[in-house]
Amino acid sequence: MSRTRDPDRLVLFTDAVVAIAITLLVLPLVELVPDVAAEGGSAHSVISEHWQQISTFLLSFVVIANFWLGHHRLFEHVRAYTSAMLRLNLLWLLVIVFLPFPTEIIGAFQSGRFMAGLYIGTILVLSLCQSALAWMIHGHQEIENPDNPVSNRELIGSFSLTGLTLVAFLLASLVPGVGFYSMFLLLLSSVTMRVWRLKHPDEPRTRTGAQS
Repeated sequence: MSRTRDPDRLVLFTDAVVAIAITLLVLPLVELVPDVAAEGGSAHSVISEHWQQISTFLLSFVVIANFWLGHHRLFEHVRAYTSAMLRLNLLWLLVIVFLPFPTEIIGAFQSGRFMAGLYIGTILVLSLCQSALAWMIHGHQEIENPDNPVSNRELIGSFSLTGLTLVAFLLASLVPGVGFYSMFLLLLSSVTMRVWRLKHPDEPRTRTGAQS
């Protein structure tokens, strides 16, 4: 049987790494200012001529923030963690730290299938890790808090997002002209959860308590 540990240290380490990853996203934008000034550009040109870098920064900030929020909610159900869970969480962090790299590529080059595939593929791996964490916690007596277990709603929501991300990745990588527009598919995840709530109106309250 795997030895379990208190999750507080793991959560604090995870939060610190996510904060660093978000900080790394903005550094290329900060470096733009002295470069534009040295070339004689105006303050307005920093924005108008680098809107692609700014938009990709905002997109990646939202992506990391949403995954961190999901990770935060997930670990509210955790009372201990195992070595296997630690390794999976480290893989999740690796992808979080890697995300600024494809973000910088998108900001620097013209969009294409390779770039869209690289970016959405990174998000897919991140979503797979988070779904695997949810599956690992769900119903695990050593890990899951019996007073606040992972609900079926949360599990379905995580798998739904991963499935939609997979479809978005395939469309972006294989279908010319789709590119980053395929990411709009991820909005369907909220529709899936609304349907789930309609069919199971009592399940969120009875399973997750404060979470609705």
